[in-house]
Amino acid sequence: MYNIGDTVIVNDRMQNDYRYRIDAPVGADFMTGFAPHLAPAEMLAMGVFEGKYCNDCRDELPADWFAKARIADRPDPDLNYFGVKSRQPLSHWREKGWIIGPDPRGWFQWYCRYWLGRRLPQVDEAQVKRWRGFARHAGQIRANCEPGDIFCRKRQRQALLQWSHDPFI
Repeated sequence: MYNIGDTVIVNDRMQNDYRYRIDAPVGADFMTGFAPHLAPAEMLAMGVFEGKYCNDCRDELPADWFAKARIADRPDPDLNYFGVKSRQPLSHWREKGWIIGPDPRGWFQWYCRYWLGRRLPQVDEAQVKRWRGFARHAGQIRANCEPGDIFCRKRQRQALLQWSHDPFI
């Protein structure tokens, strides 16, 4: 969809005339230590954010990401892979200071743009640090669940999925 050097122009409900440049190949050249388990399209197909994500910003993202995406007009926990409520309202993210840089929808929006090849070193470093920190949930699953019981701690597993960590650890 995009090539190195392209400029992406975003016009949706949350951003008007926001522009960014593609500086890396799609899905490649990630920061050292950042090894997401799933591509954004895989996450959307598995079921994340109760189906309520990217509804008005599809023009920015590759159409094939939505071919198998589990999307809804209203949040529906049944659309999540683990079938549980798994998200905080955006207002909560804002109150906590978790919205970083030019990505008003949060970490997943940053990840989609990073996957596409946008590079903003300070923002990327902060978001990758948050991604690394989120791995603690995998440790809690390992400590409290029998191996192979993928329905133990479903909320934490759904959260890991939404942060592109392996939820089946």
